[in-house]
Amino acid sequence: MLKNKSILAISILITTLGITACQPKKTEPETVEPEQTQAEQQSLKLVGDTEKLNLSLPKCEGNNCPEISIERLNSNQAFIDHFIDQKIIQELAQILEIAPQQAASEAIAVENAASENTAASAADAPASNPTAAAIAQVETLAQKLEKQTVPYVQSFLVLDQELKALSSNHKISLMIKPKILNADQPLATVVLNSSSYLGGAHGASAQQYYNFDLEQKKLVLLNDILLEKQRPQLERKAYEAFKQWVITSELSTNVQEYEQAWKFKLSENYYLGQQGLILQYAEYEIGPYVVGLPRLTIPYAELQGILKAAYLPVTEAASEATAKPAEASAANTTTKAKS
Repeated sequence: MLKNKSILAISILITTLGITACQPKKTEPETVEPEQTQAEQQSLKLVGDTEKLNLSLPKCEGNNCPEISIERLNSNQAFIDHFIDQKIIQELAQILEIAPQQAASEAIAVENAASENTAASAADAPASNPTAAAIAQVETLAQKLEKQTVPYVQSFLVLDQELKALSSNHKISLMIKPKILNADQPLATVVLNSSSYLGGAHGASAQQYYNFDLEQKKLVLLNDILLEKQRPQLERKAYEAFKQWVITSELSTNVQEYEQAWKFKLSENYYLGQQGLILQYAEYEIGPYVVGLPRLTIPYAELQGILKAAYLPVTEAASEATAKPAEASAANTTTKAKS
């Protein structure tokens, strides 16, 4: 009898252990990133693409039809899109040499006429379909920019007709297109490319870089990335790069003589490249047309003490210096754990 009781107790003990072993182990709850943090991280990156504007152009057949193409930026940063839209209008005004006041007044007239048409479309929508009326009143940012470009497109087409009246076989063209160059920290960069041929001896092109702080949502100028009172130092570095460029490009063997025609200046048109600070110049700014759009590169190694630390890349030495204290801290933690 005693033996049977012992066997029964052992069986109950084994069963209990088996059930316990099957129970999932308690683990610490995983740390989940808050959705707000992920959204903030996404907001600190410029993501988007370009969209082509729908421009009203007359039908044309032949090899010398005028070509005009304008694209705008459509990204997750509304303040940048709006800024680039305005720069596109300014670029059109500069290329076509139209007074901004004249173009603005014409654009307002076009917009008023379009608004009347939109209102009429909304009025014609059935009362039983309020959604259709609401859609008729919605205007996209691309459509808004298209209205602003109307006076410039008309001026472009008038120029084409004038050239054809002179029996000219010139095929005029104009293109403006933005592109995301750097997407995130320390600066997001958009380059606005443009090219045009309006019947002269040759065409023209330009590249303008715009740099943005996504956290503060603002444009960052060249002076903003420099340490206090370091602009003269940057200018000296840029001048050295300029002299080297003149010699290596075989523009002249004497920089002083070259500067009698093409004097050096510090460009405000910049972006942070992989190898250093890029200073972009326009046509005829520091050289003849044949050199195109010259640029000077100042290596980051030469910009220590000139650029603010936030705009300098993290060097290997700096990474090692940061890693060593971390390793020492980990070693101390391990030693304490052992003791």
